[in-house]
Amino acid sequence: MTRHRPEIRDMRTLLISLKTCTEGDTITVEDLLGAVGRRAFGPLLALLGFVAISPLTIVPGASWLVALVTLLIAGQVAVGLQRPWLPRRALDFSFPRSALEKGIDQMSGVAFTIDRVLKPRFGFLTAPPFIQLTAFLAVAAAFITFPLGIVPFGPVLPGLCVLLIGLGLTARDGAMVLLAGGAFAGALMIVSRVIERFV
Repeated sequence: MTRHRPEIRDMRTLLISLKTCTEGDTITVEDLLGAVGRRAFGPLLALLGFVAISPLTIVPGASWLVALVTLLIAGQVAVGLQRPWLPRRALDFSFPRSALEKGIDQMSGVAFTIDRVLKPRFGFLTAPPFIQLTAFLAVAAAFITFPLGIVPFGPVLPGLCVLLIGLGLTARDGAMVLLAGGAFAGALMIVSRVIERFV
């Protein structure tokens, strides 16, 4: 992609980058990662959280794929890798661009509100060794997405958790990480109810 990629600083610049740095009727996971940069874990996790709660997941299997990619990327953060690796099969998975644009339009309405509260604070939560613990939280959110994928709107809370973690790491905002913990707790409650229903 030859277009200039804006620096990802918040939700608005994430959406702008996704809109201006992708093209075509279909887009792949590799296109999405390229739009936010392959080396910055914060924007990558924010991207995955956005995808998890967007219309992109209407594609069959997309929720589980996003959870798998989140698991791989967050796991690599947890063990201290500097550059994420993903299998080619995951990178080639495609989505209709119309679903991306719909998600961007939906999130644009709340991006300003989100960005107003984003600011550097509790920075120790976004730095080692806490960044590894935060990454494990994203790993856990990805894991519980698999059983929640069978529940309508089930992946929303773990996806929101990953989105908040990504924004928190991007803006060095530890408060977003704490909010992510709250979203994860809510997702765990849903999982427990799903288990009770089927056991």
